[in-house]
Amino acid sequence: MQYTEFGKTGIMMSRLGFGAMRLPSKDVDGKKVFDEEESIRMMHRAYELGVNYFDTAPGYCDTISEVIVGKAVKPFRDKIYLSTKYPTEDASGDDFEKKLTHSLMQLDTDYIDFYHFWGISLDKYENKVDIPDGPLARAIKLKEQGVIKHISFSFHDKPENMIEIIKRGNGIFSSVLCQYNLLDRANEDAIAFAHEQGLGVTIMGPVGGGRLGAPSKAIQDLMPGKVQSTAETALRFVMNNPNVNIALSGMSSMEMVEENARVASNMEPLSAEENTRLQAMMEENKRLADLYCTGCNYCMPCPKGLNIPELFKLMNYHRVYQLTDYAKANYASIGTNPWQKYENAAACVGCGLCEQKCPQHLKIREQLKLTHETLKA
Repeated sequence: MQYTEFGKTGIMMSRLGFGAMRLPSKDVDGKKVFDEEESIRMMHRAYELGVNYFDTAPGYCDTISEVIVGKAVKPFRDKIYLSTKYPTEDASGDDFEKKLTHSLMQLDTDYIDFYHFWGISLDKYENKVDIPDGPLARAIKLKEQGVIKHISFSFHDKPENMIEIIKRGNGIFSSVLCQYNLLDRANEDAIAFAHEQGLGVTIMGPVGGGRLGAPSKAIQDLMPGKVQSTAETALRFVMNNPNVNIALSGMSSMEMVEENARVASNMEPLSAEENTRLQAMMEENKRLADLYCTGCNYCMPCPKGLNIPELFKLMNYHRVYQLTDYAKANYASIGTNPWQKYENAAACVGCGLCEQKCPQHLKIREQLKLTHETLKA
């Protein structure tokens, strides 16, 4: 396993982190039951392979993740670094301490190494975190008592707001957890800023929430002769960024543990020539994707409930990145879950309002028809 100095903490952290968001489960009498025994076995194997960063949260795996992680790391608790999160809902120090105490109980530990303000935005930081007698003030107090070793935050807001939160934190935060992968490089500059400021940088979704786990010759060809799978390409891309410390992978099988640990143990840095070629190919892929849609959202809202940029994003996964199976599966799930509350492309009635607003003058109606014909089951 390769290790990296984690910001200014003085800790040598494994390049691979174990994310306990997608622990294995099995069907029991029609109900989803998480496989505690296999999950523990996987985490023990990850530890054997050199992983020393384990991340969970109160809501993961139907609220059972913290309990399973706590049982798994108990035999080597003092040799690893444990991360969990505070759901920033109630802007009070008492609520912060109450939720932290609950996580400590769930994890069966008396301290948290990295306690994250969970998914905060700049607005939430201003109005629910950094306020008089609020969560941040209580976090600092509990850090002084040794209950929290490091104060951190995870992030899903605009990249410029990550920079602003770090500035306002003024040295309080030890690390940041954010998204970054081959398909989403929006946080690249903010990650560089975090690194420059001495924060450890942990990346969630290095394989794009599973998108980059699907086979894709177009993506594997970004590193010809260097990788055995699309997922390996994705991990190597993230780990090759000098501003990134940990690639946090949500692992749901022993095979994933073995493969990810292999990559994190044997990764050779890209040469200057390989890195230049990779960047050029990525920019070309982005250029091709932008020919179809830049995601500016000027076409929205659609009177018939289509999310046009999201539909075209799925089409680009197929057309540009050759992630066809993933694109089709997600197209089929439109309207069936809280994350895709919109209509599929078949709902287009050809009104043309979107085309009137599109700064690229795309033939949106024509592309929507093609999207439906290509991705429908």
